[in-house]
Amino acid sequence: MPSPTGKKNKKHHPVVTVERGWKEYAGECILIVFSVILALGLTEYFTKLHEKRQAKEILHQLREELISNKKFAEEQYAYHLQVFKNIDSAKSHPAYAHQFLDSGKLNFGVLMPQGALLHDMNEVAWQEAKQNNVFEYLDISTYQLLTDIYDNQERFLNLEPSLANLLISYQSRNEENLQTTLTLIHDILFAWIVERTPRLIKLYQQAIDELNKY
Repeated sequence: MPSPTGKKNKKHHPVVTVERGWKEYAGECILIVFSVILALGLTEYFTKLHEKRQAKEILHQLREELISNKKFAEEQYAYHLQVFKNIDSAKSHPAYAHQFLDSGKLNFGVLMPQGALLHDMNEVAWQEAKQNNVFEYLDISTYQLLTDIYDNQERFLNLEPSLANLLISYQSRNEENLQTTLTLIHDILFAWIVERTPRLIKLYQQAIDELNKY
């Protein structure tokens, strides 16, 4: 029979409340922290693995660059020894010297038919190694060896400006100063290239052997 108020009776369901203890909350927090630490650790591990592989590849490229530069240095050294012979011939034979200096005009190709520098030494891999900081994988002695090599390579570039400063001067084009000019060309070439090349070739080989370990 309907109630006097005209409303239906509603059934009230009991509300179940689950009470969680501090141990459960602590366990979840520890799990979250562990997950974050694990994710960071894995990220760091794979990042380091990638960097190590990249460093190994760059060091391989650096070794190949040193092999190439050593070959260039050997060829350049032989070339400059021939230039020395050309200078000596010019100093000893007036007719040959006249080909070099004719009425105040210098023909530099008589002494150096392939230019002052036979080769440009490469340093692309060296610059890449510095940019990517791969030297943390090398011992200090190998790093110092490589720095010494590329510093000496850089000094080779001083040859052309030094020769240019000599040969653009009025005195170098005076035939009365020819013997002095030839001697100065010899001395500049010796100071910047020839004197340091035999030692540099040995350093190249030493560095090539060292990088073979990586």
